[in-house]
Amino acid sequence: MTTTAASAGLILCETCELVNRRPADPGGMACARCGTTLHQRRPDAIARAWAFTIAAMVLYIPANTLPIMHSGSLYGMQSDTILSGAAYLWRTGSWFLALIVFVASIVVPLAKLTSLSFLLWAAQRRSTWNPQTRAKLFRTTHWIGRWSMVDIYVGAALVALVQFRALASIEPGTGAIAFGAVVVLTMLATASFDPRLIWDPVDQRE
Repeated sequence: MTTTAASAGLILCETCELVNRRPADPGGMACARCGTTLHQRRPDAIARAWAFTIAAMVLYIPANTLPIMHSGSLYGMQSDTILSGAAYLWRTGSWFLALIVFVASIVVPLAKLTSLSFLLWAAQRRSTWNPQTRAKLFRTTHWIGRWSMVDIYVGAALVALVQFRALASIEPGTGAIAFGAVVVLTMLATASFDPRLIWDPVDQRE
């Protein structure tokens, strides 16, 4: 059996990253340096991550079907979803900006939800299948999370450009609220998941 930190009685503090030795009294598990309560594994990590992931899945639908912005000009009012906004940018020649909006707003959140669901399902089943690949998938999911905010910056830039035009206005739609909630919930789901759960079944089998 492989010697791990847990089997050796060592616990890493997630706040200051000091390696602590597990005390004989389980009730006294606090970091010797910063006093943070220590956990061998994050309590209810799978349940909390599932809750955030499922909530993000539910909100992903209105985020992509409801209008994300309402724009007005002398020609009237227009409401756009994320997809119709990306299509409009493509038709008007801003293909690079359209690609950024499409990838950051549709592909990235969907990829995160899919990978999180797979990681949680595998951890819940205590799967021993290819832990290296699953660990890389978690790191990639955690890394691409920051790119989910790109569309917010693009939207802010579009708002600024429209507001500079005479007799033009733009307002956020309800889809923008749902999209922002999806971004936050997927980030919380990733932060709640304990990647050490990937390796526990493998270490116990050896």
